Amino acid sequence: MAKIVVTGSYITDIAAITSRFPRDGETVIGETVKIGPGGKGSNQATACKRLGAEVVLITKTGNDYLRNVALNHYKNENMSDKYVFVDEENQTGVAIIQIHKSSAENRILVTPGANNHITEEDVYKAENDFKTCDIVLLQLEASMESVIASIKLAKKYNKPVVLNPAPVKELDDDIFKLIDYFTPNETEAEFYSGLKADSIQNIEKMADLFIAKGVGNVIITLGKAGAFVKTRDAACIIPAYTVNAVDTTGAGDAFNGGFCVALAEGKGIVEAARFANAVAALSVTKLGASESMPDRLDIDSFLKNIKRGVL
Repeated sequence: MAKIVVTGSYITDIAAITSRFPRDGETVIGETVKIGPGGKGSNQATACKRLGAEVVLITKTGNDYLRNVALNHYKNENMSDKYVFVDEENQTGVAIIQIHKSSAENRILVTPGANNHITEEDVYKAENDFKTCDIVLLQLEASMESVIASIKLAKKYNKPVVLNPAPVKELDDDIFKLIDYFTPNETEAEFYSGLKADSIQNIEKMADLFIAKGVGNVIITLGKAGAFVKTRDAACIIPAYTVNAVDTTGAGDAFNGGFCVALAEGKGIVEAARFANAVAALSVTKLGASESMPDRLDIDSFLKNIKRGVL
């Protein structure tokens, strides 16, 4: 069984469905509200778990009623809460999400709360799990202290690092040299490259720039267009699968979880990206972030039907 360490955020999502987004100063009546578990780290860990991996999640919540949302979720998913630390001084992170009813696109405002206070000491409590894992998955929705500590431990035990640079934060050039797989979306790739993702040529230039900084491999997710994969030797686009989207909130997290599971199981980067596209595709057919992550049976069935030409 693949074993994946995820250091990252837990966020309670408060999502509202709307027929249109409000303009500045405008109040719009929404249709439904859903409160549930989220956060990039937690979502990605949930995706990995549902796909059959052993998952070690390092995160932090406040000592408040929203912590119970997290703990109940991990109990229901049969995930360990051993490293779900509690912060007595800061609240559990919260995301306010607007979801467009027709397009399924979203707007998200996050207050990280306790996630900003995951410490190096917290991370090092899981050192034995870094030693025995197959891959380490990170994002930037938690403290940079925890990200750097996780990278150090991964490199100490020669484990590959996948960094999903979301939300964007300034990164020292030294960090790029320690990343084996860099997985920005188009907006994030623009931030780190200074280029516009308005053509395939520019997207490849972005990837070349990241590799020149020392990144091992680059996977730029392109939404409905799929994913651009760049190694030091080759480049290609992996097309997305066409589905009826309901909520795209967790698509990027689903992709990263699926990608890591596939890598940890021994798949090559292109095959892993193709698998990740399938995970992302099924995730957007349901409402919610963590709740929308598909399980392995769903993915295997989906891919089998694609191969048979049923879908």
